[in-house]
Amino acid sequence: MPTHDGHTDAGCTDPLMKTSAAHLRIPQPRREQPHLTQLDSGSAYAYLQPQGGWCVSNAGVLIGEDSVTLIDCTATPASARQLLARIRERTQRPIARLVITHHHGDHHFGASAFPGATVIAHEHTREAVLRDGVDLPTIWPEANWGQITLTPPTLTFTDRAALHTGGQQAELLHFGPAHTTGDIVVWLPERGILYTGDLTFSGVTPFVFMGSVRGSLQVLGKLKALGAERIVSGHGPIADARVIEENVEYLHWVQQLAHDGATAGWEPLETALRADLGPFSDWPEPERLVGNLHRAYAELGGLPLGHHLPVGPAVKDMVAFNGGKPMTCTI
Repeated sequence: MPTHDGHTDAGCTDPLMKTSAAHLRIPQPRREQPHLTQLDSGSAYAYLQPQGGWCVSNAGVLIGEDSVTLIDCTATPASARQLLARIRERTQRPIARLVITHHHGDHHFGASAFPGATVIAHEHTREAVLRDGVDLPTIWPEANWGQITLTPPTLTFTDRAALHTGGQQAELLHFGPAHTTGDIVVWLPERGILYTGDLTFSGVTPFVFMGSVRGSLQVLGKLKALGAERIVSGHGPIADARVIEENVEYLHWVQQLAHDGATAGWEPLETALRADLGPFSDWPEPERLVGNLHRAYAELGGLPLGHHLPVGPAVKDMVAFNGGKPMTCTI
């Protein structure tokens, strides 16, 4: 099994072996519609959307004494208005701040539904939002995106920042490269609540193609050290700290596959097709394995963590892994 620095333990002999994962998550009510879940007796909420493919993400809501802070805001203006409607069932206070955890549009294309909110993100996220623009409709033109107005962050930071709202402090911490190069988490230390964006995936296949496998493992170690009791991932149900261990286990497995696949002379797609998904086989979006292997191969080849990789070859291989079917984007 690879260690956090990418080396391989001598005791691991089968590159395609099955691993074990806890797959233990805080039980959630089975609901099909997006909904707000209160995380404790305070004013922190998770907005959970049912699993629906690549374009459906969660959000966070912090209700302060005089205003509301959002953490991400979904993929379309229509879904963001749905989020707003759920908030309005609890408070009429204005949406003053919108924290964007990273640059992928499924987490912020709905920002125009919150005019007047200060959009906050890491400086790399602002750069990537301006660079990529409204890109997801070009990948999934058949999806119902509506009229997206790009809303780049207007307040950025590098390492850490703090928000003071409603008598609570929210720490904004940058970690990376991991899922991307501009990932941030929102940490409520006094309440043990952590919003991770896509630094963790809860019961959903992780995706680190635009960041780093090795970097993600390092970051997950830092997240574990925070000691969070309740974790809201960018996708999937609310979890406890075991979701971090599950993501670590998956990414160690990816590193092992990459090491042994590259040694055998296989390309990432062939390595993925030969792999036994084992305990990860019930996670949605298994084709992400191929993109993750593209990144792992690049790191084995000595490229710096977070180095830009062309998207086209990885997408082509993910579609091939998926039996020639496009990845699912249900919005």
